[in-house]
Amino acid sequence: MERTLEARRETVARADAPAARVICEAIEFETTTAPEFIDVTDDVVRVVDASEVQFGQVTVFSQHTTAAIKINENEPLLLRDLGRLLRQFAPPGSYYEHNDFTRRTVNMNEDECANGHSHCQHLFLGTSETIPIVDGRISLGRWQRVFLIELDHPRPRRVLINVVGTT
Repeated sequence: MERTLEARRETVARADAPAARVICEAIEFETTTAPEFIDVTDDVVRVVDASEVQFGQVTVFSQHTTAAIKINENEPLLLRDLGRLLRQFAPPGSYYEHNDFTRRTVNMNEDECANGHSHCQHLFLGTSETIPIVDGRISLGRWQRVFLIELDHPRPRRVLINVVGTT
């Protein structure tokens, strides 16, 4: 006997409007260490509130290949665990061809640093998160927070918060 799986569906929100609103705001953060988890949730909420978008989505995007954006819980011991996991996954002291400046010939700066580990860590974290906006509020779960994660070394970091939706 074949069994049909039933999924519970619920329309959370619907907006039929002729015009959309798009707002993009850049915010700079000064990091202090690596790995560092900077909770940017309140900044995201502020941009969404100012946009007056009621239904849509907000994308939080890091303009860097060694600083990630992720959603997780802001619990200090967990953040320490996550930092330790990142260092174990791609240890700063390991060999990376990217760090061999005698061989590398592209994307070089005068003050280039050995940061192959940061790029490897970033590969598994990602550059952005997109969150639904419902009734004018971002739809994060109870413990969810949005983090900018510094993976390299202290420096200014730029994050774009892009809101798209209807008012």
